[in-house]
Amino acid sequence: MSERILVTGGAGYIGSNIAAALCKRPGTDVLVVDDFSSGDWRNLVHVDCEVRATDCDDPALLDEIASGAFSTIFHEAAITDTTIMDQRLMVEVNTNAFADILEASHASATRVVYASSAGTYGNSPALNKVGNGEEPENIYGFSKLAMDRVAYRWHERHSSTIIGLRYFNVYGPGETHKNEKSGNKTASMMLQLYEQVKAGNQPRLFKYGEQKRDFVYIRDIVAANLAALDAPRSGVCNVGSGQARSFNDIVNTISQALELELETEYFDNPFSFYQNHTEADLSDTLSLLQWQPEWTLEKGMFDYISLLEKGHRGPAETA
Repeated sequence: MSERILVTGGAGYIGSNIAAALCKRPGTDVLVVDDFSSGDWRNLVHVDCEVRATDCDDPALLDEIASGAFSTIFHEAAITDTTIMDQRLMVEVNTNAFADILEASHASATRVVYASSAGTYGNSPALNKVGNGEEPENIYGFSKLAMDRVAYRWHERHSSTIIGLRYFNVYGPGETHKNEKSGNKTASMMLQLYEQVKAGNQPRLFKYGEQKRDFVYIRDIVAANLAALDAPRSGVCNVGSGQARSFNDIVNTISQALELELETEYFDNPFSFYQNHTEADLSDTLSLLQWQPEWTLEKGMFDYISLLEKGHRGPAETA
């Protein structure tokens, strides 16, 4: 018999990459659920799975979860645009729906792996470690911290394992639609800068490009999610590269990959809640998932740019 796995938000960037990888596992049947508000059907063209257009907290879907239709739920559905300031909407979509999924999955002892975020740390000093410096700077980060708190309340009484993965700055194949749908706001800086350069423009960064982030390649994100299938206990952990790099490093790597001389234009940062330095402490991650990142910034970006140069869109596994 095949194992049936649910991926919510499965037409989105990370969700479609997870779904594509799961479809390559022997004996695995995948159901993707998405409301298509920010996901894109083109991410699923080469992913052989069942697709359903609905909300992740749709009552019929919750009944299905409670009945034991799935062995695991990968919950990726969320509002991911960090510039949205509608507090009620953000908490309803991100936090409330997650609580409903946990209640339904408890009834069927279904494992849940869900997307949290490094946004929970706000501008707290790096290294970022779960349980420390959880001071989000916007409603998006708060909604993810609230999800983690809901999960913690379920850990002792939930009938199966709940794993929260705090994603740091993810980049890689499958995010092309983000630029098209958000007006170039929510895609990674790797893709935004690459497209600026390919359009014949010089790269633009907030002054003076030395802000540091933990950039993690999508192939590592997928590997961490698959590792969560075998995690022996519930918990929340970081998923990043474990090494902060500057935005200037991104420009330098694009310059090397495309063999171009680039001159960066710097301008003022208008965002008061901007994270200036994130860096994942991965000690808890290794303990919980037995997983470590494999892709450095240079290795990941060269792989990504080679796919972009070929015109590839969609998940990495479909390249």
